[in-house]
Amino acid sequence: MYYIKWVFTLLIWGFIASILFYTLPQHDIVRVVNTEVRRVDFGENSWFWTNPGTGDAQGMVSRDVFFVDTFRPNDRPIVYRNEDTGWGWPPYFKLNSANLQAEMRDLISTKDSPEWVAVRHYGVRFEPLSIYPNALTVHTVTSPDTRIINWFNIVFLVVFSAILIALWIRWQRFREARIDPVLDNIEDGVYAAGQNVKNGGRRFRRWLDGWRS
Repeated sequence: MYYIKWVFTLLIWGFIASILFYTLPQHDIVRVVNTEVRRVDFGENSWFWTNPGTGDAQGMVSRDVFFVDTFRPNDRPIVYRNEDTGWGWPPYFKLNSANLQAEMRDLISTKDSPEWVAVRHYGVRFEPLSIYPNALTVHTVTSPDTRIINWFNIVFLVVFSAILIALWIRWQRFREARIDPVLDNIEDGVYAAGQNVKNGGRRFRRWLDGWRS
């Protein structure tokens, strides 16, 4: 039971960590090489795409999606999708994908004359399931070595940890005040019942021995 409890706990925390890793914003330093619109047919990976844009028809199995092709400073490619999140999840309230696509197109540069930009995004790139990170904002930087401190994630994780600690403390106090006394009473009752059974058995044996004698 001890190991089952720890495995269950690790699974819960792993699930929470994976959601935070996918949802919280990240920054990449890249150079933009191309922008395009592709027709996407949604299948098993539909969970990782946002809902249709604000004003578009709902429930579509395929639609046009903005894409941005980029390269990292180490010449490794990374492709972003550019979709509105609207009023759904995750709560970035992004409604300007068309404007962002125009900004990306204006920042296209070549390898010989690169213009480095910082792309703020959420999500991950996972080729086997054709999952793409969703670009949120873009701005130019002076060099590919520019360091960006993600203050939003720092503040969010500090607040999130404080909330979890506060909930844990409240749970411990509630358990000590409400649950533990009940469990102690149940344990005492079970022990008392066991003692009564033992005493009853002893009295029965004494009666049986007296009857035999």
